[in-house]
Amino acid sequence: MATSYDYAPLFRSSVGFDRVFNLLENAQRARSISDWPPYDIVKTGDDSYRIVIAVAGFAGDDLDITFQSNLLTVTGKKQEAAAEAYLYRGIAGRPFEHRFELADHVRVNGADLKNGLLSVDLVREVPEEMKPRKIAIETAPTLGPSAPSAQIEAQRVA
Repeated sequence: MATSYDYAPLFRSSVGFDRVFNLLENAQRARSISDWPPYDIVKTGDDSYRIVIAVAGFAGDDLDITFQSNLLTVTGKKQEAAAEAYLYRGIAGRPFEHRFELADHVRVNGADLKNGLLSVDLVREVPEEMKPRKIAIETAPTLGPSAPSAQIEAQRVA
């Protein structure tokens, strides 16, 4: 049973969050029933993350990682060996595709395939102009001894 949310009230009271609402709608619509192969998303530091996907039986040539405009796509398609006749096949080798929406300024730092686990390292690099910065407070220079204020004398009319 799919639940649909109405984001119209949020659109009326917020400005500039269109992308967030679109991500939420896409996540509801595009969520597949099968999450095969299983994966973990790990926060490894303040600005670093790792996605680990269990890809047992896949070689590096069977996997493809693509990053384009905040979307990370990991696909796997195993090369079939026609000469083998399986009596029992318990290790799934079916093709898969995982899509991960990444926040602004998050980029792929590297990928590694070891012991049947594909690790994709991500890092958030906020540009210098967008980082918080300390603003120095300047004080007004103190004035020296105050000069006598000029007084205007009215001329007397005789």
